[in-house]
Amino acid sequence: MPESQPNDTAATLNARANPAPLSHDSLLGAVEAGLEPFVLVIALWCVAFYFAGELSGSYLILSVIVFSISFPGTPRLGASIPKMVADVLLSWLWTGALLVFVGIATGYDREFERQALITWLVVAPFAQIGAQLALRALAPFLLHIQGPAQRAVIVGMNEQGLALARRLNKTPYSGITLAGFFDDRDQERLNAPQDLQILGGLPDLPGFVRDSGVKLIYLSLPMASQPRILQILDDLKDTTASIFFVPDMFITDLIQGRTGAVCGIPVISVCETPFRGANGITKRASDVVLSLLILLLTSPFLLFIAMAVKLSSPGPIIFRQRRYGLDGEEILVYKFRSMRVTEDGPVVVQAQKNDSRITPLGAFLRKTSLDELPQFVNVLQGRMSIVGPRPHAVAHNEMYRKLIKGYMVRHKVKPGITGWAQVNGYRGETETLDKMQGRIDYDLDYLRRWSLRLDLLIIYKTVRVVIGDQKAY
Repeated sequence: MPESQPNDTAATLNARANPAPLSHDSLLGAVEAGLEPFVLVIALWCVAFYFAGELSGSYLILSVIVFSISFPGTPRLGASIPKMVADVLLSWLWTGALLVFVGIATGYDREFERQALITWLVVAPFAQIGAQLALRALAPFLLHIQGPAQRAVIVGMNEQGLALARRLNKTPYSGITLAGFFDDRDQERLNAPQDLQILGGLPDLPGFVRDSGVKLIYLSLPMASQPRILQILDDLKDTTASIFFVPDMFITDLIQGRTGAVCGIPVISVCETPFRGANGITKRASDVVLSLLILLLTSPFLLFIAMAVKLSSPGPIIFRQRRYGLDGEEILVYKFRSMRVTEDGPVVVQAQKNDSRITPLGAFLRKTSLDELPQFVNVLQGRMSIVGPRPHAVAHNEMYRKLIKGYMVRHKVKPGITGWAQVNGYRGETETLDKMQGRIDYDLDYLRRWSLRLDLLIIYKTVRVVIGDQKAY
């Protein structure tokens, strides 16, 4: 496997799942940012006039709250229509549930007719979907009003430059047309894709920009080339093009990259957990609430399974195994015992199809993931999260950390009962290195993309996967 493949795969996953948002500086981007908040407020006002005959102060206050928590709207133009519909419904499920919870907790819901609120909660997501479909139909017209697409060039045909080119070419309604690349190496030497043209060397750049109406320049040069970059910037002072720097440090595949400062010195994070500050509070609160709810609802099943495990085969009811948790620290993970053995040594053999170690009851528990239910206690203890990279046995971690580059980065967050990899086909045995590499790619993609909405989507998909999955044994 080529060394760059893991990063390439992860970048592809990220680009496919996250269409690039439009700039809010553009007309279409500004419309997209305000569309869904505006539609939610209009839908609320229509319901108010229908049921109350007027727009009272209570409805106006609720309108301000709704607009505040939904602005700016999520960019959805780059997604397929089925994905857009699913995203809108899932997003509104979370937003609506939050509004209902706050309304009941504060008593503010009594200011409205119950039927009016229910009507709005049902109508709002369909109004959003209709608005998104209308925006797709109007997008070409808005782009025409906005003016001709801005011509862009990329300086430096390297990995990050090619990634940027692919993103520009695949992002619909971007309002940017890529003219090509400038690089001192010729196309044959670079083995460049046929659909991407090298327009000339770096000395040719200023003249081309002036003569061809180029508005955007993306400098994708190695940071070691600082004198050359300074010379290019000096030569471009005679143009009016906007210049952006795409530093080669991004080839390291940033995990939650963001700018910050340490003692007043600007820094850029290269590998960081997404659960800092408010995100950490949100993640922990959702874990506690959901795990308590699930344990309460499943408590009769927990008692029944515990008795069945005890009566079906000799051994403990709960199997405790050492796993790696947050920051690579060892934790004990609980599961209902599904095997005749309780392996937790330096060598642990993954469960395989028709594995003789698995009891008949254990096979059913593993197939339905009911053996994982005690891990909700791990969540309450703070050792695990409901959603996150699945924890591996310590023996497996020590083996794969030597074979897969970036393997330990997945431990920047707490391990999860379910994860992004598991709902994308990497559940069960990983008998080859390629399969484990695929699982790790999705784990790292989860770290880059995390949001509460993504967690809810993974939980929803987990239920579907468990019902129809044939890979767990």
